[in-house]
Amino acid sequence: MKKVITFAIPCYNSAEYMDKCIESILVGTNYAEDVQVVIVDDGSTKDDTLAKAESWQERHPSIVKAVHQENGGHGMAVLKGLGNAEGAYFKVVDSDDWLDAEACATLLGKIRELDETGERVDLIISNYVYEHVEDGSSHVVNYRSVLPVGRAFGWNDIRHFKMTQNLLMHALCYRTDVLRDGGVPMPAHTFYVDNIYAYVPLPRCRTLYYLDVDLYRYFIGREDQSVNEDVMVSRIDQQLRVTRVMMRAYHLYDDIPSRRLRSYMVGHFTLMMAACSIFSKLSDDPSAMDDLDSLWKELRQFDARMYWRADRKSTR
Repeated sequence: MKKVITFAIPCYNSAEYMDKCIESILVGTNYAEDVQVVIVDDGSTKDDTLAKAESWQERHPSIVKAVHQENGGHGMAVLKGLGNAEGAYFKVVDSDDWLDAEACATLLGKIRELDETGERVDLIISNYVYEHVEDGSSHVVNYRSVLPVGRAFGWNDIRHFKMTQNLLMHALCYRTDVLRDGGVPMPAHTFYVDNIYAYVPLPRCRTLYYLDVDLYRYFIGREDQSVNEDVMVSRIDQQLRVTRVMMRAYHLYDDIPSRRLRSYMVGHFTLMMAACSIFSKLSDDPSAMDDLDSLWKELRQFDARMYWRADRKSTR
């Protein structure tokens, strides 16, 4: 059967929690045959992640596909999922996160409607929820103040994003061909590549749709999680690497014709430069500040206007 959406689940030593993620998608889509779930085992070594993925495929062979690759990191696992995607749309769900069932059904219904009418939408945006394990609290990030609701729109229709409203990977469901046409330059063995995924393809999206549902549930609380502050400081080299890729993707003031999209992308890039500056200062690595200075010098040479805009707002 024709697949209208592919959910890709990058997994690395995820056996302890991946079942919840997979089941949330299957239940939310009511085990629909026009849905594909690609589980990518990124060279797991400590548990039976691959065996679990293959077990899900055996139980639901027309929906679930288990694939394996040598360890390449989160970005390579996403690209592996993209390479195996058969759906018209593509959404990444990390293996320790999950989707709300009702919201997932709403997303699937909208995608089916677009497929039936032939209306092209390049990017569907939905809300996401921070689920804090330590105290059981949650926080919803929505875009009601920023994006039109209930109709397709373009970048010139968006309003100003607050710093707390960045379009993170959790909020995005791209048309698969948008990601493939031009690619997504995610380096191997690198955390924080979700910033590249949520930045580089945006100018290729001509039409957007905001689905005001709390779809993605983002788990916060593991000590080894990439967004833990101590972990982020220890991986400052990877923050710098990701920011450099984002920097070189565009001369924002020359390449992005939409003023409102350009403003959003400048803001996102500026936050990345600020994060690099802050975590470099907190790092015990003696080379961290030299590496940061090199990035700022490279930015100034690459695009002076981007440099001055980021420098004016970033923590140096």
